[in-house]
Amino acid sequence: MAVDCFKEAPAVMYDFLLYLNTVKNKSPNTVTEYYLDLRTFFRYLKQARGIVSSETDFTEIDISDVDLDLIKTVTLDDAYRYMLFLQNERKNTAVTRSRKVSSLTAYFKYLTNRQMLLSVNPIESLERPKTGKRLPKYLTLEQCYDLLNAVEGQYKERDYCILVLFLNCGMRLSELCSIDYNSIQKNKLTIIGKGDKERTIYLNQACLDAIAAYMAVRPNDKVKDKYALFISRNNKRISVKTVQAMVNKYLEKIGLGGQGYSVHKLRHTAATLMYQHGGVDIRILKEILGHANLGTTEIYTHVSDTQLEHAIESNPLAKTKK
Repeated sequence: MAVDCFKEAPAVMYDFLLYLNTVKNKSPNTVTEYYLDLRTFFRYLKQARGIVSSETDFTEIDISDVDLDLIKTVTLDDAYRYMLFLQNERKNTAVTRSRKVSSLTAYFKYLTNRQMLLSVNPIESLERPKTGKRLPKYLTLEQCYDLLNAVEGQYKERDYCILVLFLNCGMRLSELCSIDYNSIQKNKLTIIGKGDKERTIYLNQACLDAIAAYMAVRPNDKVKDKYALFISRNNKRISVKTVQAMVNKYLEKIGLGGQGYSVHKLRHTAATLMYQHGGVDIRILKEILGHANLGTTEIYTHVSDTQLEHAIESNPLAKTKK
């Protein structure tokens, strides 16, 4: 279970993590983010209240002794001072601070409304920092071709297949690493997404060809996880870090290293290409990407400069001369 590793979490927090994991069906990574955010808050609180020595390193502050008595002393002013601390001392961006506010408000809402441990939610009116809308970073169609053509080496069939699946299907990194080859039936692939939600991805011909080419050379002997689709050089299921390193290597090779591109940006790329070049309906794109709500998918509805130029050129007066 995801929360078993949070040995430092006090009982009053552990119950919340357990709730997220079992009732809300949050993914292990999401539960971890909640834990780390709450740990940061209580470390700050103990430091600000003088409960620990000012000379104690922030990362060494123990929160295992946090109890309901301490939580009951939390005020809205504490929360806003914490936001100031995150901005000035931790140099957190508005996006990161907004996420930490979400973690904090979810926790206190749980204590107040679900567990009835607090009579009043002290931070109910805590506002999130305003975050500007950022367009997702993605590769152009030409850069996608460059990336695929850059693949070489001992594991070229595997690496090529991984890149093809990322760029065509828009799956998450964790989803790709968890693929079992027996979950592929004809042109359909069943994967387990965030929150243990199962969804079907339809494979186009490029994906099917890449998978077939890789399966022809995929190792079979001494494989630790015999059903894993992608195998590492140690004959184990390929890890998240291995895939990240591989993708970064090829991005570097085509001159895109250190520019903010990553594995997750390949997911953005797939979504953007489907929307802009394929004319895929936003509701269908939502199902392909496995988003819980349409609002998350709408970041891909941005228009490109080419679309803007085409719109102007399509005006019937565009060729008019005096």
